[in-house]
Amino acid sequence: MPKTTPYLVSLDIGSSKVCALIAETGKEGRVDVVGKGVATHKGTRKGAIIDVPATVEAIKRATEEAEIMAGVQIERAVVGVSGPTVRSFNSRQVVAVASRSREISRQDIDRALDAARSCPIPSDYEILAVLQRQFVVDGQDGVAAPLGMVGSRLEADVHVVTVPTATTQNLLKCVNEAGVSVTEMVLEPLAASEAVLTPDEKDHGVVLADIGGGTTEIAVWRQGALAHTAVLPIGGDLFTSDLAVMLKTPVPDAERLKKKFGAALAALVTSDETIDVPRTGGQGTQSVARSYMAQILEARAAELFEVLWREATSDVPARELRAGLVLTGGGAALDGMVDAAEQVLGAGIPVRVGSPRGLSGLTDIVSGPEWACAAGLLLVGRSGAASPKGRPAPAGGLFSKLKNSLGKMFTPASAI
Repeated sequence: MPKTTPYLVSLDIGSSKVCALIAETGKEGRVDVVGKGVATHKGTRKGAIIDVPATVEAIKRATEEAEIMAGVQIERAVVGVSGPTVRSFNSRQVVAVASRSREISRQDIDRALDAARSCPIPSDYEILAVLQRQFVVDGQDGVAAPLGMVGSRLEADVHVVTVPTATTQNLLKCVNEAGVSVTEMVLEPLAASEAVLTPDEKDHGVVLADIGGGTTEIAVWRQGALAHTAVLPIGGDLFTSDLAVMLKTPVPDAERLKKKFGAALAALVTSDETIDVPRTGGQGTQSVARSYMAQILEARAAELFEVLWREATSDVPARELRAGLVLTGGGAALDGMVDAAEQVLGAGIPVRVGSPRGLSGLTDIVSGPEWACAAGLLLVGRSGAASPKGRPAPAGGLFSKLKNSLGKMFTPASAI
């Protein structure tokens, strides 16, 4: 008989695979992982769905594997959203404090937030999330909680994330056709941030880079608030493609060789080591120096980190990112990625690989950086756990339940 304890489900629908996690909620908000599922697929490209049946099938296979491990039936899930079409920007608006005593009330705060998020967006886009950054009271910035303060002018500074309506509708269609209802859609770099970043890193200024198969997703944090988000069309698939082209080997073999022998920095590989590489067309194998393969990967890694850091510092000066760069996602598992990033960015910028934290239960099965997004989606959705036997959440009003899990930074989108 399926378990009836409250549980959470997350779905990370990436460019090369679908990851599903099931977790039980324990005391004091504890999240115990009880099941996981993975299914490779080719239904998306660069974060965009290009083949609905293939994506639906992958979701079914991933969720079924997780269900078997956990002994529950999945009915609803928190789902990650990504892709290069995601657009985000900062908005700041001012209102006059209404009270004669000039004491800021909840109504003043709500009016300021309403003004900040009432910004024009393209007709084919919709707002995915509005994240509170700071308030400004009579020119004094950096105010986190203005309630009860005295002032005549209140400004609200928020970060607005928008996504094409077609993107969310196609994602919703795939998940629903796989037999799962969507309770929340969350921008994937925000979910990954929740799983791998510490509060101190967010306060000191940090860049999170979630390197997936088709894209690299960026979240820049400064003074504890989100300052910038972006999605780059560079991911692990390009590393594999480079190897396939330069070594004249099939893509599946290039992917296998990358994972087993690859390094993002040639200096980490001895010059005398060779690898047998299958030729395209089944024409036998060729002997290739492992250092040559590392040189190919190093060139692509250097490009990635140059583009990534340029994008990350477009709104936030590098000197304000004292916690440096945190790499996560499946691409971060390639040997030498930290060394390659340090070589491009300079020794003064700390770099580390971020793995999921804040979970309990079967944490050994989700300890790698490739699980950061799926783990973060669980943490974002933990305040909305549902019973396996409960009624599925309605598909409408997707964005009405954006929660305060990311450091209590979410402003409910239903108020937009």
